[in-house]
Amino acid sequence: MTDLAGKRVLVTGGGSGVGADLARGFAAKGAEVVICGRRMAALEAVATSVGGIRALPCDVTDEASVNALFKAAGPLDIVIANAGQADSATLAKTTLDQWNAMIAANLTGVFLTFRAGLQQFNGWGRLIAVASTAGVKGYAKVAPYAAAKHGVIGLTRSVALEIARKPITANAICPGFLDTEMTDHSIRVISEKTGRTEAEARAALESLNPQNRLFRPDEVTATALWLCGAGSDGVNGQAITLSGGEV
Repeated sequence: MTDLAGKRVLVTGGGSGVGADLARGFAAKGAEVVICGRRMAALEAVATSVGGIRALPCDVTDEASVNALFKAAGPLDIVIANAGQADSATLAKTTLDQWNAMIAANLTGVFLTFRAGLQQFNGWGRLIAVASTAGVKGYAKVAPYAAAKHGVIGLTRSVALEIARKPITANAICPGFLDTEMTDHSIRVISEKTGRTEAEARAALESLNPQNRLFRPDEVTATALWLCGAGSDGVNGQAITLSGGEV
């Protein structure tokens, strides 16, 4: 059992999906949790759902906003870069604006979050990125997203070597398609663009997992808690897949 009493945790993108589950899961283990994002109403709903969670505004793609977040949050022991966005188009139809948006939300945001986290750690610390199986393999029609997630894994591995002699670790968790609001959006987009029903689109995503299902947010939370618990000190620079055997 992981006891995180006395630890302060930051979860970016904490207003829904995996971020909200991470916040509740870490709070349940005794940690003081700070969540951030751009939608304060959603963040406040999570913060008031259980004790021990505080909500702050932040755009993780903006350096000044991230710096202000860390100043307001106070000293942190665990920094989880979870915020991200998804988009879908063939590469031939992908605009530069779409490309830049995916890189900013999914890679630059992790860079800014990790850098600020490292700069304020005082002794023991954990850096965790929520990446994707798209970071270890390719998927059609999401090239910018996959490129960004590959970048997150490269960033994580490089940081891990820089901090290897310190009581700090950096790891990435790489789930397949999750049963979250983001996947619900992807299902609607697939349905609109292909003419499939939403049930058919969901089944197509489920079939990518050899277990034939979407992953639960609490599976990501359990992995993150393990990375912060006893016996995890040697786990550093890893891309831990939750893929059912897909990768």
